[in-house]
Amino acid sequence: MLLVIGQILRPHGILGEVVVGVRTDEPSERFVPGSVLVTDPGRRVAPDVPPTLTIETVRPHQNRLLVVFDGIYDRTLAERLRGVLLCVDSESLPVSDDPDEFSDHQLVGLAAVSPRGEQFGEVIRVEHAPASELLVLRRPDGRTALVPFVKAIVPEVDLAGGRVVLTPPEGLFDL
Repeated sequence: MLLVIGQILRPHGILGEVVVGVRTDEPSERFVPGSVLVTDPGRRVAPDVPPTLTIETVRPHQNRLLVVFDGIYDRTLAERLRGVLLCVDSESLPVSDDPDEFSDHQLVGLAAVSPRGEQFGEVIRVEHAPASELLVLRRPDGRTALVPFVKAIVPEVDLAGGRVVLTPPEGLFDL
């Protein structure tokens, strides 16, 4: 599964450097010279965007990164990359030692159930809100619901069993 770690926002200057908006908690590990990033095939803006880009240089700039990719050395080539999502394969990521830390891709697809087994839906994505992460559920009736990903509401994540156990407060699914 491909995980989005950034997006090319626009060219910066005339020598092929681009501004990258970061979408990962680990930018210092993901954006390093020599890293090969996959371009999201579903969102390639131009047909000539390569399937992978190799980072040549990277530097911080105003809460974003300025990146030069191998072979992209002028503004015209950099302009073709505008809007491209940068991804890594989830298989290439190390597993966390923290038993209470999960990557988004581990949670997507899990069944959301009560402690008694009542079906609440399926996790379809994770939203990263300022206060906490939110599990986005597809409810059995087709609607979506947001569930704060906090221990009081999600006391158990059972990856092997393919489920998250929820103890939602009264009215959470009534919105």
